[in-house]
Amino acid sequence: MKKSLLFALLLATLSNTIQAQTCCERPKDALASTANDMANLAANRDFKMLHDEPTPFHYDNKMGETVSFATPDGKTASGYLLKAAKKSNKWLLVYQEWWGLNDYVRKQADLFYADLGEINVLAVDMYDGKVAENREDAAKYMQVATKERLESIQKGAIEFVGKKAKIASVGWCFGGMLSLQSAMLGGKQVVGCVMYYGRPEQDVEKLKTLQTDVLGIFGSQDGGIPPATVATFEENMKKADKKITVKMYDAVHAFANPSNPKYDKEKADDAYQNALTYLKRKFN
Repeated sequence: MKKSLLFALLLATLSNTIQAQTCCERPKDALASTANDMANLAANRDFKMLHDEPTPFHYDNKMGETVSFATPDGKTASGYLLKAAKKSNKWLLVYQEWWGLNDYVRKQADLFYADLGEINVLAVDMYDGKVAENREDAAKYMQVATKERLESIQKGAIEFVGKKAKIASVGWCFGGMLSLQSAMLGGKQVVGCVMYYGRPEQDVEKLKTLQTDVLGIFGSQDGGIPPATVATFEENMKKADKKITVKMYDAVHAFANPSNPKYDKEKADDAYQNALTYLKRKFN
């Protein structure tokens, strides 16, 4: 009987060890699972190592201004705002990577503003003023960005642009996921959604709440959002009776970010043109 008990304990220990190792060796599942909150995702070593340490990136020709707005949780949030020269109800919400609302994101906001014409652009600060220059800080900031706070900031941004606004969104990585979430939160006001290599929503019932199609831009060499995850996303969108267009590049994660050592300018420029063409069509 003692031998049987000892054998059972050894089996249990072995099983737990295998499960723990599997958890640590499954970055793809960790990135694709909507059950994980931001803290769990940021604590995942594989997720952190997916992001190379950024090279310095500075942008001095900023055209926008910082604004504050109320959020439903009783706090305030901020963003980088570019107002259309003429009054317009067209709004593009821009969502940061996990680094924060940095110069790269501001430059992208300025580019969309200049190329799209008479629209308003709001790059939303999802970290309440914090910006990371290395992945350890980025993971730290992402860990304290609770799902509740992120959603409250997004709702505050949607309220800020107004009930008559026609809204589209764009974001990269962490912001790609937020762009999709924003599109679901915005309801009938939403006319477009671009997500660059962001974590897809897997809940078909939530996807059914989308009032727009989605342009998804991904990299076939992305270790976090691999083609298999994208294919599942496409299947789920089909089940939800929603349209998605996928542009798959032979590139790594965050290939469109110039501060990424693996930045691919040719593919980044092509992806931007695809995003720009999509958004022009949505705002016209």
